[in-house]
Amino acid sequence: MAKPIDFVNVSAAGLESSPYADALAGLRANEARYFKNKYDHDFVTLPADKAKKLVAKVAKVLLERDLVIESTPLEATEFIVEGIRFTYVFYQSGLAINLMYTLEDAKKRAVGFKLSFGMTVPTELEDKFKFARQKSKLAGEIRGSYFVVKGEY
Repeated sequence: MAKPIDFVNVSAAGLESSPYADALAGLRANEARYFKNKYDHDFVTLPADKAKKLVAKVAKVLLERDLVIESTPLEATEFIVEGIRFTYVFYQSGLAINLMYTLEDAKKRAVGFKLSFGMTVPTELEDKFKFARQKSKLAGEIRGSYFVVKGEY
């Protein structure tokens, strides 16, 4: 059975094959803390091979911008809080992608990209997005960007 991500005692379990395993674990813990504090939701991930539909969903939405992520997905999750469906995929390269999709209207639908501390911008994203920096106690520095989703998924 999957356990909620612990944001107090950060673990790289499930992410060990990433060269940025510790930084990616910090990024994952940062997301877990956000959802626990804001929505009282426990952030639980599954190995990507047990969440193929979620990985495929994110890949389909990325095609709006002709993006194909070359890295291997390691973990994924999906949940609904306050009428918003969130889908996350964590990749071996240190990249985390989240799909935020409001269910009632199209006002808040976007794909977010977050880069683990120390990783370079993946070639498939480098010329298409500018990344803002954010400090995190759990993840060091997170660089992020996004695009608005136009299609219906």
